Amino acid sequence: MTPHILTRSLDRAATAFVLLVAAVGVLIPLSNLLLPQGSMFQVPTYLVALWGKYVCYAILALSIDLIWGYCGILSLGHGAFFALGGYAMGMYLMRQIGSRGVYGNPILPDFMVFLNWDKLPWYWYGFDKFAFAALMVLVVPGLLAFCFGWLAFRSRVTGVYLSIITQAMTYALLLAFFRNDFGFGGNNGLTDFKDILGFNVQAEGTRAALFLLSCLALIIAFLICRAIVSSKLGKVLIAVRDAESRTRFLGYRVESYKLFVFTLSACMAGVAGALYVPQVGIINPSEFAPANSIEAVIWVAVGGRGTLIGAALGAVVVNYAKTLFTSGPLAPYWLFMLGALFILVTLLLPKGIVGTFNSWWEPRRSTGIAADEASAAREDGISAAKMAE
Repeated sequence: MTPHILTRSLDRAATAFVLLVAAVGVLIPLSNLLLPQGSMFQVPTYLVALWGKYVCYAILALSIDLIWGYCGILSLGHGAFFALGGYAMGMYLMRQIGSRGVYGNPILPDFMVFLNWDKLPWYWYGFDKFAFAALMVLVVPGLLAFCFGWLAFRSRVTGVYLSIITQAMTYALLLAFFRNDFGFGGNNGLTDFKDILGFNVQAEGTRAALFLLSCLALIIAFLICRAIVSSKLGKVLIAVRDAESRTRFLGYRVESYKLFVFTLSACMAGVAGALYVPQVGIINPSEFAPANSIEAVIWVAVGGRGTLIGAALGAVVVNYAKTLFTSGPLAPYWLFMLGALFILVTLLLPKGIVGTFNSWWEPRRSTGIAADEASAAREDGISAAKMAE
C-alpha cells in the first residue's frame, strides 16, 4: 500500500520537530498549572504567554517560508494577513465584553460609545459568534491574498516589484486602520478583552490552553507545509522558484500555483494572528507596520530559507533575542543589531542556521551510509565487481 502523504513527507528531522513541539506544548502548561509557585521547574504564567507569542510568530515564519523558500515569492507585506486575522479575533473578543465595558453598553464597544456611534457597523455583525469569527480569520486574509495575487500574478509581477507592492498594500492598511472612523478603534486598536468561549482570558488555565492550541496549530501548519513541499506540487513550486519562465513553457499554469500557495500562506498567517491576540491582549494598527513584515522575513533568513524547521527556529531565536536585548541598556540599539544580524547571516550563513547545518551534515551522512553498505557487503561475502579482461 502507498503510505499516507503525511507519513511519507516526514523524515527524521521533521518527526523530531513535531515531537519536540508536542512535548513543549504539553509540558509547559502542565508545569505552570500543577507545580507550586517558587518551584525550580514551575513556568510562570507570563512566560507561558510570552512563549505562546513566539509560537505564533513561528507559524507566521512558516507561512513566509512556504512562499519565499519554495516558490520564490518574497512578500514584504505578510504582516497584513497576520494583523487581519488578529483583528477578526479581536472583534469577537470585543463583542464578548458586553455591558462590562467602561460605558456599560451591551452592544457597542467602548471606543464606539466614546466616538458617539449610534449603532454597530454592518461588518461587525456575526462576530458575537466564535464560529463566525474563526471563519473570518481564514476568509478575510485569504480573500485579500486571492484578490491581490490574482491581479499581481496574472500581470506577471515578480521579484522586487512584487515585494514593493506587498509592502505598499500593508502600508495602505496601516493608514486605513489608524482612522477613528474606520470602525476598528483607531490608534488604540482593540483591547481590554474579558472572555474567550466563556473563559477568562487572564486566567492561568486559559493561557495554558491557548499555548497548547498554538503549539497544535504550529504542528498542523508544519505538516501541511511538509505535505505540500514533499509532493508533486512542491516540485512544481521549486521549479517556479528556480526557473519560472521555463516552467511556464513546459505547460504549467504558473499563476495558478503561485496563487494557491500565496492564498494558503495568508490563511496560515491569519491563524497565527488570531492565536496571538488573546495571549498578548491587544491588537492595533502597529501590527500592519511594514517593518514587522520585513522583520518576519529576517526570521526566515536567519533560520534557513527553504527548510521550514529553520523558519520556525529563526522566529523563536530572533524574538527571544529581541526580548532579551530590548529590556536592558541595549534597547535603543536593537534595530541596528537586527540589521547587523541579517547582514552577517547573508554574508557568512547564506543558507541560514539549519540550511548551513544540512550542507555540512549531508555529505558526512552520505559517506557514513556508503561505508556501512560497503561493510555489510564484505560481511556477506560480496566483493566489488571486477572489470572484464
